[in-house]
Amino acid sequence: MTESERAISALMYRYCERIDTGDFAGVAALFEHGVWFMTKEAGSGAAPVRRWLDENIILYDGLPHTKHVTTNVVVRVDEPAGTADATAYIMILQAVTGFPLQPIFCGRYVDTFERVGGIWRWRERGCIPDLYGDMSRHIRLPPPPGPAAH
Repeated sequence: MTESERAISALMYRYCERIDTGDFAGVAALFEHGVWFMTKEAGSGAAPVRRWLDENIILYDGLPHTKHVTTNVVVRVDEPAGTADATAYIMILQAVTGFPLQPIFCGRYVDTFERVGGIWRWRERGCIPDLYGDMSRHIRLPPPPGPAAH
């Protein structure tokens, strides 16, 4: 694995850790110069990401009680151009009082990155939903209707 692939993979894993620890400022900071799939219509930057997280994620004593498990990470880097793309599987697990540990979402991340000043950062994070579980204790919005709602 190249240094760039490691740096990009670390960004992807850091995203999961920040959401799961309720560090919404940290999640938003990852998209200071990029676009996050849940706020794509609002444009790029940290502010819409932070606002969306604060308004829509349900917290229990400051934590969402989730684990975002990222697997099957594939990173493709164009070193001369300073760009990269990546794909990964995502499964979100959750457990809260009265709601035993269970998967609540499975899907795929589709990401693009750029290197600026030697540092990799998100250009855009997309998400393709594949399977929904009971997300009622994680997010204030219902999952969209369609084939992923099983």
